[in-house]
Amino acid sequence: MQSRTVWAVLEDTAAKYPDRAALQQPLGAGKYRSWTWSEYASIVRQVAMGLRAMGVAKGEIVALASETRAEFYLADQGVMACGAIAAALYTSLPPAEQAKALRASGARVAFAETEASARALGVEGIRWILLTGAAAGYETLESVRAEGQRAIAADPSAFERIRGEFNDTDHAILYMTSGATGEPKMGLVTHRAIVTNLDMGPDVLPLSPDDCTIAFLPSAHIAQRVVVELLPAHDGACVWFSEGLSKLPNEMRSIKPTFFLAPPRVWERVYSSITVEIRKRPAPVRSMFYAGVGLGSEAARLRQQGKSVPLWMRAALRFFDRIMFAKIRQRLGGRIRVAASGAAPLGKDLADFYAAIGMPLIEGYGLTEGGIAALNPLDRPKSGSIGKLLPGYEARFEDDGELLLRSTCLFSGYFNDPAATASVLRNGWLATGDIAEMDAEGYFYITGRKKELIVASNGKKIYPSRIEALLKREPLISHVLLIGDRMPYVTALLTVTGPLAAAQPAVEQAVKTANRELAEFERIRKFKILDREFSIEQGELTPTMKLRRNRVLENHRELVNEMYVGREAG
Repeated sequence: MQSRTVWAVLEDTAAKYPDRAALQQPLGAGKYRSWTWSEYASIVRQVAMGLRAMGVAKGEIVALASETRAEFYLADQGVMACGAIAAALYTSLPPAEQAKALRASGARVAFAETEASARALGVEGIRWILLTGAAAGYETLESVRAEGQRAIAADPSAFERIRGEFNDTDHAILYMTSGATGEPKMGLVTHRAIVTNLDMGPDVLPLSPDDCTIAFLPSAHIAQRVVVELLPAHDGACVWFSEGLSKLPNEMRSIKPTFFLAPPRVWERVYSSITVEIRKRPAPVRSMFYAGVGLGSEAARLRQQGKSVPLWMRAALRFFDRIMFAKIRQRLGGRIRVAASGAAPLGKDLADFYAAIGMPLIEGYGLTEGGIAALNPLDRPKSGSIGKLLPGYEARFEDDGELLLRSTCLFSGYFNDPAATASVLRNGWLATGDIAEMDAEGYFYITGRKKELIVASNGKKIYPSRIEALLKREPLISHVLLIGDRMPYVTALLTVTGPLAAAQPAVEQAVKTANRELAEFERIRKFKILDREFSIEQGELTPTMKLRRNRVLENHRELVNEMYVGREAG
């Protein structure tokens, strides 16, 4: 099979759609700077040649410290096109943690969004390239491009020689893991692993130059990097960049994306704003809304089971769609044909709601070490499921239910950490750390994390994620941490959106409702609502908004101890 690199993917797309829009970077006041696919590829060649002129060698790690923006894409692709390895930092982490990761990577050259972001990291010995702006003592993206253009003009065959120095077995990306269950690690991924994953796209997520999306997730995360940067480069879809979460609602309405990837937290916020509004409406309106959602949920259930929706139900749903559901979808632009949820588990009830209003969330499953491994079929997604394996993936289960994967898309290993690599790569199989199960139709379900398993003092095993998902059906609840390992009963720490006093009754009801669906040993006996959200700054959340359980327990030890005073028998 012919060797294909990440650059070859971009080159092919630029040849097919040279004049179609590829990237749209906001300039403020509703204006955008646009790049075509031809311009995109040309700039990447220039950056690659410019980096080589700076002395960046094949296999050398080049870091990127920037929010997600068009210039990041240009630099990221340029690094890979010159045979170097691109390592994006999680810019939401405190500067000290970013600096630690930068030093650990061994990078000598790094891109920074601004002079201020470069200075904030304070790492000596780095040759900085600014993606925006200019300052004394710094290279700029434009100066690197100019150097590359001079090199190409002096020797038109130079770039072809450089691309011939590496192939798809060489490393392209160094992913920084977010460290939800321990100290962050760095995962090396080859061109072959990435391109093989991208080539699976048309079978499960077909995109074209007529599609567009909005990029706002951190580019250090694999979901953003693969699905919103590299997959559009594979299929020719246009990427618009967001100015930030606060601007995202307006951007959705103006840009009207056709596919959109967001973590569950974003979908939860949309749902929460809708339910808060509905609660303020007169009783007849509330009744009609809930009746429509109920009917839509039943229709979605029938579709998930492969059954036809009765004619009378389709007619009723057209009515509800016209007066309610279409207006909700219009908030998100009204053109979304693929609404995807990734980066964290999606609650079944949240998935049921979006399916009911005619915009089913397509949940998938991916991880730094394994690529994008599963996705729900667009024509028949199942709520609560991560979908079916992508073509080219195999799966098996350990005796304890842990999911193992095998594929060309697996990572090569952790950077400078053979022991950690050996702990997850076992004879070609990746131990994911996720407890999972599969139904008769080949749909997979994640039921818990192996490292987050709670074993009560009576020996009963409890998987927190299922219970936490039950509680988060209440839209006011933002995060839940279940506690009970080696303890006689289960407790919980919760955070809420909005004033604590107003949320208290709703949380109490959510706990009671969840407990009715749980076994006796799983039920929450006590809980505490914090007076603030969990935060990245306090070390309680990863950059992808996953809870760091150990840090939360450390930060709130006194509250936890209060819930176990007396330790009633379980």
